[in-house]
Order: sequence, then C-alpha cells, then structure tokens
Amino acid sequence: MKKTTLLKNMLTSNNLEFLMEAHNGLSAKIVENTGFKGIWASGLSISAALGVRDNNEASWTQVLEVIEFMSDATNIPILLDGDTGYGNFNNMRRLVRKLEQRGIAGVCIEDKLFPKTNSFIGGESQPLADIEEFCGKIKAAKDACTDPDFVVVARVEAFIAGWGLDEALKRAEAYRKAGADAILMHSKKSNANEIMAFMKVWQNRHPVIIVPTKYYSTPTEHFKDWGVSTVIWANHNIRSAIASMEKTTQQIFDDQSLVNIEGNIASVSHVFELQGADELKIAEKKYLPTYGQDIQAIILAASKGENFGELTRELPKAMLPVNGKPIVNRLISGFNDVGIKDITVVRGFGKQHFNQENINFVENEEFEYSKELYSLSLALENMKNEAVISYGDILFKSYILNELLNSKDEITIIVDADTEIEVGYKDYVVTNNPYDKKQFEQEVSLQRMSSELTTNDINGEFIGLWKINKNGLEKVKLAINKLSKNQDIKKLRLSDLFNHLVTNTDVTVKYIRGSWTDIDNIIELQKAGEF
Repeated sequence: MKKTTLLKNMLTSNNLEFLMEAHNGLSAKIVENTGFKGIWASGLSISAALGVRDNNEASWTQVLEVIEFMSDATNIPILLDGDTGYGNFNNMRRLVRKLEQRGIAGVCIEDKLFPKTNSFIGGESQPLADIEEFCGKIKAAKDACTDPDFVVVARVEAFIAGWGLDEALKRAEAYRKAGADAILMHSKKSNANEIMAFMKVWQNRHPVIIVPTKYYSTPTEHFKDWGVSTVIWANHNIRSAIASMEKTTQQIFDDQSLVNIEGNIASVSHVFELQGADELKIAEKKYLPTYGQDIQAIILAASKGENFGELTRELPKAMLPVNGKPIVNRLISGFNDVGIKDITVVRGFGKQHFNQENINFVENEEFEYSKELYSLSLALENMKNEAVISYGDILFKSYILNELLNSKDEITIIVDADTEIEVGYKDYVVTNNPYDKKQFEQEVSLQRMSSELTTNDINGEFIGLWKINKNGLEKVKLAINKLSKNQDIKKLRLSDLFNHLVTNTDVTVKYIRGSWTDIDNIIELQKAGEF
C-alpha cells in the first residue's frame, strides 16, 4: 500500500493513532523499528539537528534533503511539519510536488505568517494568517497533488495566539471546507482544557490531530474518548538525543577515557544494523560475485625470471615495479577491488622482498628446480573454498576478473582468442568451439593445452588466470595427487594438470580478446604500464 494511503487510513481510522517524531534517517529508522505506524518530521527537531533556530532559518530545500533521507530509510508514512508552507500559495504548490517526488505522505501547514516562530516562543504575540489567504494555500496544495491520497493537514494556532475557542472553531471549519484532510489543533496550556472544549463542540466532523507536548500528563484514554484521530509525540527523540549526548560527552571529557561509557551506549554493530548493513551484504552477494562468499586467491610467484638481466639479480620477477607498484601488488589490489581478501602468495626466489600486509605466504623452497604446478600443490594444501588462481607475472583489465567470477562451473580458465604464435613456451589451447564474435555467450570446453601445437589447431592462449569452485578444488587436488604418484611433480606444468583433468572433467573456457599481458622480458615490462 502507498505511504500516502497508509497515512490517510490512519487519520480516518476508528482507533487512536500515533505519530512519533524523527529528524533524520537514523531516528526515522528507529521509529519504524519500534513499531510506530507513522513519523512526524518535526520542524523544531530538524532545525535543532541542523543547529539553527526554528524560525525558517533552515531553507525548505534543506528540510527537503533531510526528509528524503528519512523516506529512503523507512517504509512507513511521514507527515512533514511544513511550517507555513515556506511562502505563499505558489511556494506551497511547489513544495507539494517535491514532497510527492520523494515519497513523503503528507504535509502539515500552520496558519501563521512567514517566517514562522515556534509556537512555544512568545506565544500570544504571534500573528496569524488571514483565513482566506490560508484557505487559498490549502486549495493550492490539494490542486498540486498528483496522488489523491497525499495528505494536507491544516494546523490551527488560534489557542497558541490567545484568540480563544470561537476563533479556533471558525478557522478549523474554514480549513475543512477548503479541502484539508485533517485539522491539527494546537495548545500550549499545561492542561488539555482547550483541546477538550474544542473537541466537544467539533463533534467529530473531521479528523483532528493533537500535540500533547505541554499537557503530557493528560491520560491518553481521554484523547480517544474525545474523538481525537491522531496523537503526535512531537519532539521527544531530539530532546532525548540531546540529553544523552550531553551526558556521554561530559563523561568522556571528565574521564579522558571510554571505560565508563562503552557499556552504556549503542554498539557499533547496532549502528550498522540501523544503517542497513545486513541488506547490503545480501545485495553484494547478489550483484558482486565475490562479496559475502568464501573465495580465495592464489598467486604463483616463486620464480626468479630469466630475461630481465640485473633487474632480477636479487629481486623476483613478481616484485618488479610497473608504474611504481610491484606486479604482485597490482594483482593483489585487483583482487581486493572485487572483494577477495583471502590471498595466498607462493614465493620462492627473493622471498624476503615479499612484505605485503594481510597476505598468506607459502614457501616454495624448491623454486630453482620446480615449475608452477608444484607451487600450486603447496598452496592448495590448506585451501577449502573456491579460489581464483593467477600466475604472478601477468596483468589484466578488471572486466576479465569479473567475467571469471561470474562463472558457476567447476573449473574455468581464461583464454585469449587473439593470441600471436611465438617461439618459446606458451600455454596454447585447443577447444571444442573456436571463438565466434557473433555469439554473445559461447559454451566452450578445453580439449588440450600445450606449447607444441600446430598453428591450425590453436584456438587461443591460456593467460594464466583461472577459477575453481569447491567441487573443482577437490578434483584438482585429486588430479595432482594422481600425477605426483607417477611423475616428478616438480617438473610438471599447469598444462599437464589440465590435460589430465579433461580426460574425465569439463574445463570451461571463457574467451577474451587481448586486454592482458604476461611479463616475460624487459620490453614487456616497459609496455605493462597500460594495465
């Protein structure tokens, strides 16, 4: 049901209804969580929270910004304390349109002059608006509504100004006829005699809202007996917040410590709860493939690098800088950007140079005599969840990682369909389905991986980036175990692993076209700055 309809139903309900004050998104959320069916966006409270007087010192656009946050944070209707409408009938029309756009259910305007003065400051000296002029403002507000259920409440200040019951009745009736959805009858007396007298003569001809801030000791049952529609608890959240903040601030100032206060204030986790952190976690899991999931990353960075001359005399290839940042650090940042925080780096040569924080390190002490499959086997020993695995000497555009993470298959590898055939070791692949730019999504499986393929057989190059889910992890572990029983695991490459896997497991291929580089020599290192 629309928020406007919810509020209108409250005003016409046979039950006594209640609106609770709020002044920002956080307090509005608290009001909703408590169980209230509606919110009073108090002008006094909003201005106080902004640190200004309740004399229209906060502009209507500033108030609009505050209540937009309140509306976004809640699902219950908000009735705005709209003061005098922030001007004449034309300002009133524009205000209503802007409130509807932001999901505000209604506005209450008072029959005083702009700029208004708070009703409890110098009460009887406050002049009231001309009745006809104010009725025109009500009509303008109703005509501006695009939602027929948008509520316009007319607040009568006759008692506040000391004009008595007859003036209050005359104004209330005029505003009812002008189209107001309810009358808010205000009083600053410490007892409810003025309200009781008005309700006795009014005889339930139209919904009446009251604000018992001053006559708070009057039993609530009386309001229902008199025929009151709705009670507004008008400023008690801002007042309680002030009292609590003053007490907390003073104690911290006096103690110069938090030890005596921490147990008496809301926990940080409760703040997160009110901010909707749990919903964000759910949304992240839905829209960002790795957030909220137990996914790990492995970077194979044990090798020295043979084609860099003096650059890798002591420094490992993965620590060579690209635009001032080591290759491995750039890989780590890329994983962090998509939410992968559990990262393992397999290091070997020059291991003392790897000093990244919050990284798990696995030592390959046989780096001089082993290849990448042995490094992977060391890293997989403690792996329990799905993982992204990367060579330590590659860089790639971020979309490639996102493409990989979107895969739900057991084992997925990234293959560049635009590879150039070169002399030397490369992870060339044969697939069951060559790249076709006309197909948006291709179902492609690996058939073979080798550096010794004929040009006509090659469908692309494995770039050194792949992913395994939990089932794929178990299959990879099992395959490595079988390979190590028959061959020296230190001499095997990833291509040997994949060629073993494809005999009884589907290895999915995701095609890309460029947008990556491997860094095997000084020239490629110099060109790597664009990634």
